[in-house]
Amino acid sequence: MTRAPCRLAALGQVSALGRSNAQVRERLAAGDGSRLTLSERFVPERSLWLGEVHDSLPAIPAALERFACRNNQLALAALEAIAGPVQEALARFGAQRVGVVVGTSTSGVGDAEAAIAHRERTGVLAHEFHYDQLEFGGLARFVAEVTGARGPAYTLSTACSSGARALASARSLLALGLCDAVISGAADSLCGLTTNGFAALGAISANVTNPFSRNRDGLTLGEASALFLVTREPGGIQLLGVGDSSEAHHMSAPDPEGRGAETAMRGALADARLEPGEIAYLNLHGTGTPQNDAMESAAVMRVFGGELSSSSTKPLVGHTLGAAGAIEAAFCWLVLDATGPELALPPHVWDGARDPELAPIRLTGKGERAAASSSARVMTNSFGFGGNNCTLILGRSDS
Repeated sequence: MTRAPCRLAALGQVSALGRSNAQVRERLAAGDGSRLTLSERFVPERSLWLGEVHDSLPAIPAALERFACRNNQLALAALEAIAGPVQEALARFGAQRVGVVVGTSTSGVGDAEAAIAHRERTGVLAHEFHYDQLEFGGLARFVAEVTGARGPAYTLSTACSSGARALASARSLLALGLCDAVISGAADSLCGLTTNGFAALGAISANVTNPFSRNRDGLTLGEASALFLVTREPGGIQLLGVGDSSEAHHMSAPDPEGRGAETAMRGALADARLEPGEIAYLNLHGTGTPQNDAMESAAVMRVFGGELSSSSTKPLVGHTLGAAGAIEAAFCWLVLDATGPELALPPHVWDGARDPELAPIRLTGKGERAAASSSARVMTNSFGFGGNNCTLILGRSDS
């Protein structure tokens, strides 16, 4: 049976790498991690490297002030880049046929922290604070309100796989005929709650994250938003395959054998009807924590062997948590969208000190390229707390 197309028709994004697709593509291919910054804002008496967004963010419209928080500003920055295609979809299909599925893990927690601090000082919450900023569902409602989309609208929160699962859910809405277009992706902003939580787990690196190195000592946190207009049209860049699993091994630690990760990758290949050798590049989850890198490299070796070009892009933007699956799908979209006979692959930025205890997967070097055929296929992994795993396959199609 022929599967309906699922086109990632337009992309807007913002991260430590920037806001414009052209700018991000250039910095991504160069392995430019220079925009990570050292900050003392979140964890008492500790400086941390963070993937903060330093580009100016748009103001929330006055009519939607109840949604005015940094998380929604990140989403709005991404939305501005696809405003034209979104409005065209609304005019073409009707507002009731355009849905919204987004992911987040922090929502407006950072703004709630500021409001609570204000109450500690004054006895009342800051007047700017509204509960709509904080609740998870607020992100989807904000995107629907600001765009005028009136189809199904909801937010997913499955930790670090949220953004990837949102895109998978958008594909389902299209396949079921419930929508003709979906605005989908994720946004996550830095906040004290999350940063201190990861610090308490001993999961944050003292330096910039160093995935798959024998010297790795944890992750670097970041913030980002990536939003796609997803349609049922052929051609362009397609979401070809989705694989997910939920092994529930532990609340915050992955299955050490990587069985859930392997299930997700094999599921995505089966869903896309592809063999492992047809994948040109793999964007690794690659957090730089001892357990993640051990299990992921083992799973990748079992599925692909040691020849597939792969890299973690988290040393460039940080681990953007609920937005990671969407922003890393965006990076794969940029790889596929480039013109020319070759794909410029994101390099794996690290100290080059291989860990002999890890499976020897191939890590992409700077300047490495792959053939840019009309059927190029790339994969991206997102693995979250509680064993929430999701793998996506994107491909370019000229038909």
